[in-house]
Amino acid sequence: MSFTAEVKDELARVEGRCPDCEAAELSALVHVCGTLSFHGSGAYSVRVTTETGAVARTLIRLTHKLFDLDTSLTVRRSLLHKSRNYLIELGVQPGLEDALVRLGILSPGRGLAQGVPTELVERPCCAEAYLRGAFMAGGFVADPRGDFHLEVAVTGERYAADLVALCARAQVRARLNHRRGAYAIYLKSYDDIVRVLRAMGGRRSAAALEAVRRMKSVKSDVNRRVNAEVANQARAGGAAAEQLALIDAVEREVGLGALPPALREFCRLRRANPDLPLSELGEQASPPLSKSALYHRVLRLRAILAEARGDGT
Repeated sequence: MSFTAEVKDELARVEGRCPDCEAAELSALVHVCGTLSFHGSGAYSVRVTTETGAVARTLIRLTHKLFDLDTSLTVRRSLLHKSRNYLIELGVQPGLEDALVRLGILSPGRGLAQGVPTELVERPCCAEAYLRGAFMAGGFVADPRGDFHLEVAVTGERYAADLVALCARAQVRARLNHRRGAYAIYLKSYDDIVRVLRAMGGRRSAAALEAVRRMKSVKSDVNRRVNAEVANQARAGGAAAEQLALIDAVEREVGLGALPPALREFCRLRRANPDLPLSELGEQASPPLSKSALYHRVLRLRAILAEARGDGT
């Protein structure tokens, strides 16, 4: 099961916090994934298509509970994608027109309503229920092990803008993208995605995102530390190689026997420990020497070599 399907399955089990939440949720389900057909004066039918069984069950349950309407369910299987498709039909019947008006799908005397019905989302809990229905009907959320991304695909610019406004009421910053005649309300911020999941009632899904983010943070910290260590070792290895080359040059052009005891000791330590950084090389001396003390001996060797070559540096 995809992460999107897991989230929708959880949301399908969420109970509204007030009696009007169910109407708000059903309104969004019908608006986002339903098709309304007109059959004459006061005669309508609705077809709703979804690939998620939890969404189909929720729509049928709410339709029966709120309006006691007849529904038919057809389950179709795609041989190409090996997935199921659910078709819920509400045929022409008494009470359907009143239900569509109550859900804000129809506007009496004016036909199809535009935008999110404000009377259904006045309470914060109803606004969250509406977002839950919209996501269940047309939403997608990426597997959090990859990039953080959540979106809801809808039609109608005004309706899309109203959903963005509903997100803002839940302290969620959503963005709008126009795609080939449709609109996508999308979130890319981890914080916004967790916030909207919690607002819709998806606490388990939000906790899953938080766990994945913690794991990503740990992995990122480990990688950063490893990369830093590798870089430090590379720098230390390069510095050690330069020091060995310096010692060889001093031996050829000056002679190690002509050096002061402290510098001869440094040359011996470096040749005996060609891979150690200066901070660890100093621990091999007796008594131990600091990194700064050893570095100053390197500078003295460079000065002696420069003087022997007569370059004045």
